[in-house]
Amino acid sequence: MDQNMAAAMELRCWGGDWGLPSVHCESLIVQAYAKFSGAKVTVSPIDWTWKTLTATVPELLCGDSAVQEPTNILNFLRKQRFNADYELTARQGADTMAYIALLEEKLRPALLHTFWVDAENYANLTRPWFASRSPFPLNFLVPSHHANAALSRILLMKGEAPLHKITEVEGKIYSDAKECLNLLSYRLGMENYFFGNLPTSLDAFVFGFLAPIFKASLPSSPLQSHLRQLANLTSFCDNILAVYFSSDRPCPPPPVQETMDANLQKLTQLVNKESNLIEKVLLLSFYRLFAWVHLADG
Repeated sequence: MDQNMAAAMELRCWGGDWGLPSVHCESLIVQAYAKFSGAKVTVSPIDWTWKTLTATVPELLCGDSAVQEPTNILNFLRKQRFNADYELTARQGADTMAYIALLEEKLRPALLHTFWVDAENYANLTRPWFASRSPFPLNFLVPSHHANAALSRILLMKGEAPLHKITEVEGKIYSDAKECLNLLSYRLGMENYFFGNLPTSLDAFVFGFLAPIFKASLPSSPLQSHLRQLANLTSFCDNILAVYFSSDRPCPPPPVQETMDANLQKLTQLVNKESNLIEKVLLLSFYRLFAWVHLADG
C-alpha cells in the first residue's frame, strides 16, 4: 500500500475529551488499531455537525469505499496491508476472537449502562457532553436518541421474557463486567500488551472498551472503581495513550511484516488457573472453541 493511498483514508468519529482521542468506544478501537498498524488515517470528528444524528460512526472513507463498524474497518485495513496481527499464531488468532466475543457479551452492556442508563452519569456527564457537541436543535435530540438505543441494546442482549425493566438485570450486568475485567487483568499479567511486545487488534479492542470507563469523570460508577483497582489494566491504557497518542513523542514505527516461523513464537500463556477463575476459564474455553470452529468454516 503506497503512502498516497494511506493519506486518502478518512475516519469519521466522535471527538475526544478526558485525555482521550475520542470518547466513543468504537472510534477508539479503530484509532488505536490504525496507530498500531501504521495506517495513515485522517481523523474527522463529527462534533458540531448534522452528522451527530445521521452518521454511523466510526466510518472509514477510502476512495469509493465507505466502511462502518470496527471489525469491518479493521478487516479493510488488513486488506490494505496494515496488519497489526501478522505475527499471531492460529491459536492466538482464535484467542483474539474469543476475548473480543467476551468483551461484547460481558462488558458492552455495563459500558452502555454506565454512560447512557445510569441516571446520575447521564444527567451530569453524558447528556451535557453530547448536547454540547451537537448543533441546535440536534442538541435536544442526540443524547436521548443514543440513550434509547443503548437501553434497547442492553435489554436485547440481557433481557429474557417476561423481562421489561432494566432494573431487573443491572446486578447481573455489573457482576459479569467485573468478572470480565478480572479475567483480562489475569490474562495481561505484567506485560504491556496481550501478545508479546507489540500491540494487536485485541489490544485495540480492550483499550477502546476500558479507556472511557477509566478516564471519564463519572459521578457514579462501581465499574470505574473496580477497574481502577486493577493496576495493570489502568497502566495498559496509560501506556497506549503515552506511546501512541501523545503529542510529545512520535509513534513507534509500524512493524515490518515478514513471514515468521510460528514454531519460534511462544504460545499464549493461558489464564491463571486459580480456583476462583475456574468458571471464567471454562467460559473462555467455550469462546475459544467457537472461534476455532469459525476459523475452520472460513
